[in-house]
Amino acid sequence: MIYLDNAATSFPKPPCTAEAVYEFLTSAGANPGRSGHVMSVDAARTVYETREAVNAFFGGPDPLRVVFTMNATYGLNMALKGFLEAGMRVVTTAMEHNAVMRPLRSLEKSGVTVSVVPCAGDGSLDPSDMAKALEKKTDMIVMSAASNVTGTIMPVRETGSLARERGIPFLVDTAQAGGVVPLSMEKDNIDLLAFTGHKSLYGPPGTGGLIFGRDIDEGRFRPLIEGGTGSRSEEEYQPAFLPDRFESGTANAAGLSGLGAALAWLMEEGQTRILEREQTLVEQLAEGLSTVGGVTLFGPARASQRTGVLSFTIEGREVSEIGELLDSEYGIMTRVGLHCAPAAHRTLGTYPSGTVRMAVGAFTTGEDIASAISAVRSIAKGIRM
Repeated sequence: MIYLDNAATSFPKPPCTAEAVYEFLTSAGANPGRSGHVMSVDAARTVYETREAVNAFFGGPDPLRVVFTMNATYGLNMALKGFLEAGMRVVTTAMEHNAVMRPLRSLEKSGVTVSVVPCAGDGSLDPSDMAKALEKKTDMIVMSAASNVTGTIMPVRETGSLARERGIPFLVDTAQAGGVVPLSMEKDNIDLLAFTGHKSLYGPPGTGGLIFGRDIDEGRFRPLIEGGTGSRSEEEYQPAFLPDRFESGTANAAGLSGLGAALAWLMEEGQTRILEREQTLVEQLAEGLSTVGGVTLFGPARASQRTGVLSFTIEGREVSEIGELLDSEYGIMTRVGLHCAPAAHRTLGTYPSGTVRMAVGAFTTGEDIASAISAVRSIAKGIRM
């Protein structure tokens, strides 16, 4: 088996991730923050330690401003639907995932103006185009840090500077970049950062969240859900303080235990080193596929401008057929289609059929890439195993 679907979910995880989940469930599996007994206290400590780890990893202002959710999608919805209202204007890019575009289109129906900044054919964004879009009154900017279709690394720091100069809240979707592209809320002028645990943070599914920047007034955001928080139980109104305002219900403490262990592993490995290795592998992949007749590659020409993600098509072959052959004939797992990002595929000119996407991870080898190139070459020539 060769797993090249890491942009969807990383696999395998480092052993410490599963070990931490198992350890929590077998030794400290009580409800965190709901009781005063020793198991509940231990569970709450585990959650807080992960809160500290996430805050440190993303250069956040305070661990208590890290709000845990089930994924980045929920965090993005929390920020967008909690803040934007009729009469407001939000600016985004033409390379966004549906985790951004669908909430925005829903808000558009209720009177929010959505402005989409065009991107180049390789998925890149010119900061000057963003600056032009901000000449009109803008209430929020939201963009991904890297594309899930092409791996294109977006100009987060430059956009953050534009936002800070104008006093516009800046929300960043780090689902594809978190764990490989170094990001700092302070240095990159990010006001709201949505993250997910199951991709390049190498944590379990069902973990993620939203980090509130130091200058963001959390009271301005409406909670998507309300309920028990273990705090202020005498009141029938949602607590106003972080993180409780947005963390109703029992936390996924087992998953967060695994995320904390994964972050410790990631810090030891070094995300810069992982990014450099992934870029080397994706460069090898791009060079190999570029020699295959009928193959078209999408995204930046230079590996340094992308994460370990590469999309391609083969002339005369449906992407679904290519993906099925890679899986059934060669044991290579990829993802085909629109990748929940139709806006990005319209930018690339690959809508509505989409592309075949290969995405490397921390455990991908050069031998895996060589096998993938060979398999695509055989499929392009019509050779069956």
